[in-house]
Amino acid sequence: MSTGVPFSAVLRSEWTKLWSLRSTWWGAALYVLVAGGFGWLAASTTASADRADDAARIALIGFGFAQFVVVVVAVVAAAGEFATGMVLASLVSVPRRVRWLLAKTAVLTGAVAGLTAVLVLVCWLAARTMTAVPGGVPLTAAGVPRALLLQVAGAALTAVLAVGLGALLRSTAGAVGTGLALVFLLPLLLPLFGTNGQRLSEAMPVLRVGGDPFLVAGTGWAAGLAVTAAWAAGVWVVAAVLLVRRDP
Repeated sequence: MSTGVPFSAVLRSEWTKLWSLRSTWWGAALYVLVAGGFGWLAASTTASADRADDAARIALIGFGFAQFVVVVVAVVAAAGEFATGMVLASLVSVPRRVRWLLAKTAVLTGAVAGLTAVLVLVCWLAARTMTAVPGGVPLTAAGVPRALLLQVAGAALTAVLAVGLGALLRSTAGAVGTGLALVFLLPLLLPLFGTNGQRLSEAMPVLRVGGDPFLVAGTGWAAGLAVTAAWAAGVWVVAAVLLVRRDP
């Protein structure tokens, strides 16, 4: 096939490959169950909150755990092709390797962002229904839209980071382990080593619930989003460069 294959065709191919994986369906189901289920459970066990954005953030707590699924599914989608040898067929069809990686990233990130957007609305509905707040929990209440949008952005950036790790390391186990260390273990453990450790942990792409770091102390939402975006972009660019230079 020529190098001029339309990008839309590459996207369709990657979409078909993604949803042909059994791990994608299991991952999507688990993501819905954990994010949505924990959201309703948290909202139902929180009788009241002082502010609407507090109620919304409580209902989003399930995403702290659910994003582990994003890491695993994204790594499998990227690294799995190298493990099975399917990458050879993919790169014959799409010789411009960066286009192939870009299409894979776009498809998986779009799927994660879309599903997350639906689930944050489910969690918001749980907060609105289950948690008593003065004035209720309207979607336009101060802080609520930001918390919901930050959750979608955080999940999407986590997907980009995981795809980059999968393409960079080409090992499912290695990339999953590295991804979980970056977004969870290191931010949790580094503060144990004092002030310098705390500073290093704030430079990690920690998982977030709304705009808040998950289970650790950390930076505010703007700095946290910037750090995660920098990690995702950096890892992805390195993976793209090495993909061009290394044999498949």
